[in-house]
Amino acid sequence: MAGYEYDALEDFDDIDDENYAENNSDPETEPEPEEELTDDELYHMLHDIDFVIAWVDGNDPAWRAEKDQYDKRPSKGSSEVRFRDWNNLRYWFRGVEKFAPWVRTIHFVTWGHLPKWLNTSHPKLHIVNHKDYIPSRYLPTFNSHTIELNLHRIQGLANQFVYFNDDMFLTKEVSREDYFREGAPCDVYGLNCLYFAEDSIAHINGSNVAVINQHFPSSSKVIRPNRSKWYSSANSVKNNIKTFMLSRWDWFPGFHYDHLPTAFLKTTFSEVWNECGKTLDRTCLCRFRSDLNVNQWLMKYWQLCQGISVPRREIGHCFHLKDEDIRPMCDDIIKQTYKVICVNDTAMTTDFETKCKMLRKSFHAILPEKSEFEI
Repeated sequence: MAGYEYDALEDFDDIDDENYAENNSDPETEPEPEEELTDDELYHMLHDIDFVIAWVDGNDPAWRAEKDQYDKRPSKGSSEVRFRDWNNLRYWFRGVEKFAPWVRTIHFVTWGHLPKWLNTSHPKLHIVNHKDYIPSRYLPTFNSHTIELNLHRIQGLANQFVYFNDDMFLTKEVSREDYFREGAPCDVYGLNCLYFAEDSIAHINGSNVAVINQHFPSSSKVIRPNRSKWYSSANSVKNNIKTFMLSRWDWFPGFHYDHLPTAFLKTTFSEVWNECGKTLDRTCLCRFRSDLNVNQWLMKYWQLCQGISVPRREIGHCFHLKDEDIRPMCDDIIKQTYKVICVNDTAMTTDFETKCKMLRKSFHAILPEKSEFEI
């Protein structure tokens, strides 16, 4: 499979996740020993909420030169779409400042480039270079999964954090309770089937579900103790019916996913690395995405299967941009129909420049004022 570092993976073929830690002594990837928390540390652990956003400037010639040095794939397919810039990042910061002023710290993850307009001295802003937290043997990386799977290693990251892709925007006021309640992440519980199609991410999602079925081998034993969560009215009637129908099998066929910002516990990442180290390591050794990778959705599903997430109604919507008219999406932004949206670019997005301008105009209608994150 293109993108895999085969030589680096051969030594792991006979190692399973259970004894991975015993066979891998790399201090950069070993979990830190647990220490007893002080009352002050416990307070901050349950109170502080951070945002994390990963961003890449696909137009940076230095970044492109390094990427091209390693990218020997015969066909790059639709991968270039993931790196093109819609030039709307400033509206992400404006949205956070206006609609989520309670956030403690924004961890801005980048290859090293920064927007020229960004106020890097803002007290709530923490600039994070890939080299600052990703183990060196995984670098350089152009695989978003590697960037995401190691987020728990960011220095100073709160235990409670919300992860945003750079195409996810706040468009209406959100509260702390939309993401965390009494130290627990909020999410929508639900089972679903995987949809496989050309350029679909279902193969990666299938890898996530395979890991879940390995570590949580009985769906009934997961759902039964937390029936009130899996069948909560907050999940919606539609999702609850799907869950009921798909729970007849004693394994997980897939999970509901709405492709919006996700609430995570840093401790969940540490636990999954401890339990599934080999699997995550294999993904992180891929400099580019592969259909055999897992991604951060694994942590989301892990939290659901453990029953630690609190049921919450959907608060946003993901718009998949193809060759469709984007005016309905622009109208929803201006009307502030949702608290949060995802503007998901695809290889089928047509008339890119025109849609960029329409989208920025819509964001500007609700966020016209420069934020303190801008110079």
